[in-house]
Amino acid sequence: MAERLTDVTSGLPPDVTRTAVTVGSFDGVHRGHQDVLRQLVGRARTLGVHSLLVTFDPHPLEVVNPAAAPRLLTVGDEKLEVLAESGVDFVAIVPFTPALAAYSAERFVDEILLGRFRMHDLLMGYDHRFGHNRAGDAATMQRLGQERGFDVTVVPAVTVNGGQNISSTAIRRAVAGGDLHGASRGLGRDYSLGGTVEEGARRGRLLGFPTANVPVPSARKLLPPEGVYAVRVQTPMGPHDGMLNLGPRPTFGDNQAVVEAHLFDADLDLYGARVRIDFVERLRDTQKFSGVDALVAQLNVDSANARRVLSS
Repeated sequence: MAERLTDVTSGLPPDVTRTAVTVGSFDGVHRGHQDVLRQLVGRARTLGVHSLLVTFDPHPLEVVNPAAAPRLLTVGDEKLEVLAESGVDFVAIVPFTPALAAYSAERFVDEILLGRFRMHDLLMGYDHRFGHNRAGDAATMQRLGQERGFDVTVVPAVTVNGGQNISSTAIRRAVAGGDLHGASRGLGRDYSLGGTVEEGARRGRLLGFPTANVPVPSARKLLPPEGVYAVRVQTPMGPHDGMLNLGPRPTFGDNQAVVEAHLFDADLDLYGARVRIDFVERLRDTQKFSGVDALVAQLNVDSANARRVLSS
């Protein structure tokens, strides 16, 4: 598992004297990001150095242009959980501040990548740019590499559907539009959210559909449209199929959005446990029913539909 580095120097052990580095927001850690990380790990092993991802929090646009800052595919530990499977040795989370935003590409390379993180080799995505006003493109980095003595490898785009580039922006559009299959093609996995199970109103248990309730994520997290979903819930006791209500509960006059998952064929005490909910398919819109009996009848239909989707 990649080690998380956050201190103001580097956090690297003293014996790590050279690193192969890639830099970026890596929101979603999608298939394009994964290709960069695979190449980074492979190159680091070939060179006999350590691999390092330098990423930022908050997202740079939240500082540079807050009005244009996107809602994120991965927030907090969600990104680290995906990166843990990448094989990267270290992940450095650099606070993105107005002062850092003003760094030129040269200063970022000299002070951060070379001075702090001991960079020997740089891998960068084909469209990535460094420094103030994103002036540090691939050509700039290759020039700096020649001047300062590090190698630069530019990784081309990963494409789907006959040539469409995979990007966090395209995946965000798919999630926001409820196109979970499109999102999963770009991500290489189902779209998900993580959280710690908390106590709810216990209304689902009375209806015969007990739920694991997770707090609605912060406004930084992009959620798919409100509705009922077929999901897989990753728990400390293993994965479980289920169905999820995302949004209000209008039948009970409750307009507050909730995230509540019913796990099939499971009776687990998950209070206080961290779970990950993987969205597989959207089943229907949120609806207001005439009463409890009509709601329960629909929940039985939802259960059957979700089981069918998940079994296929």
